[in-house]
Amino acid sequence: MRVRYFGHSDVGKKRAHNEDAFLADPELGLFVVCDGVGGRARGEIASREAVDFIWDWIKREQSELDKRLEEIQGNRQAEAAAKLCQLMRGAIQNATYMVHSLGQFNPDQRGMSTTASAFYLCGNLGIVGQVGDSRVYLARDGNISQLTEDHTLVNYQLKHGLISPEEAKRSRVRNVITRAVGHKDYVEVDTLPVPLFPRDRILLCSDGLHGYLNDEALQRIMSRDVQEGVLEAIRFANDQGGSDNITALLIELLE
Repeated sequence: MRVRYFGHSDVGKKRAHNEDAFLADPELGLFVVCDGVGGRARGEIASREAVDFIWDWIKREQSELDKRLEEIQGNRQAEAAAKLCQLMRGAIQNATYMVHSLGQFNPDQRGMSTTASAFYLCGNLGIVGQVGDSRVYLARDGNISQLTEDHTLVNYQLKHGLISPEEAKRSRVRNVITRAVGHKDYVEVDTLPVPLFPRDRILLCSDGLHGYLNDEALQRIMSRDVQEGVLEAIRFANDQGGSDNITALLIELLE
């Protein structure tokens, strides 16, 4: 399935440097957004290295990916989806091990980590991979759904009824993530297979954007041309305060 896409990252209004990183490789079918954690330059390194490690792992599995595409075309989608999810988990887990190892060998980078939200397109099937609180959204026929779950302390409290949505918005720990690539040498990776159709739109973004999003803004971003939508997303987040780095990557599936 052919795609049209656009991505952009902005430092925002409050941060001294940008710790977000993103990748778009339409020929490979891989799209990734990472949001670094650690301060100084460590978050920058973690996010950039994670993007590269994920890409490298997927790229090296090209022959395996070709087999999965044949399964999808041969109406064996469930079998292909399970194997592709396994491959996505391997890619993000490899990045986790490598980023953690970089921190262990270099004292200046010790403790660095990053979120990772990835989307892999294989025929008419998409595979989502997720660690942390960057997000992936799907827009279809005017309806928008969040495909990922935030791995944050606040989201855990919400799920277990410990706080209300109003309390979550004011929480002082709303930016504390419970899973990250590189914090340890292993992380649990969420994956999700998604059947895709022409005109579907996929948005990957860091919390510098989705921390401000409401339904109206999300609809406005998703309904525009991919470049206009991403630039509108950056403008919107900065107009709301721009308290964090802002990254948006919007993909439109074509006929």
